Amino acid sequence: MGRIATGTAISSIITTGLLPNTANAQMQFPMMPFGGSRSGAEFPAAGQKLNLIDVPLLNGKTFLAKQAKDQILVIYWWASWCPFCAVQSPLMEKLWLANRNKGLQMLTFSTDSRKEAAVAYIQKKSFTFPAAFMTPEMELKYPKPRGLPSTAIVGRDGKVIKIEAGMMNEFDVEDIAKLI
Repeated sequence: MGRIATGTAISSIITTGLLPNTANAQMQFPMMPFGGSRSGAEFPAAGQKLNLIDVPLLNGKTFLAKQAKDQILVIYWWASWCPFCAVQSPLMEKLWLANRNKGLQMLTFSTDSRKEAAVAYIQKKSFTFPAAFMTPEMELKYPKPRGLPSTAIVGRDGKVIKIEAGMMNEFDVEDIAKLI
């Protein structure tokens, strides 16, 4: 599924205007370490059960754990400053819009250092997928795998099917829809 972008891909992202200046973006939005969760907690491995909890969303609503019962759940970690997330997030939005009424649930987490940056980014991009802010409490229950963006797919039985560290392309995201 996921692929690691090369220097050429990064240059392409910058020159196409998705991220005008990487140095400026990193200064405005300090990076979270790429080495996994800050809490030291580990996301369950493929085949293990994920214990879901209710999560407050950036739009004031709540993602209820019971919403994922008997559904495919996609958990997606992103940041407003991340050039790879800028490519993958529109694909995740498309997946959400096409499949939210067909047995797909989605829960996304902004790993930005400021909640305001996450809210502004969601609003600017008009994303509608359920988005939460990664707090230390949330990180204990939903620890971010290594890499950014990161994506986890949880089956109808509540067990982790797959974890992808790094950017997924359009074909990878389309493969998620085949699970529904």
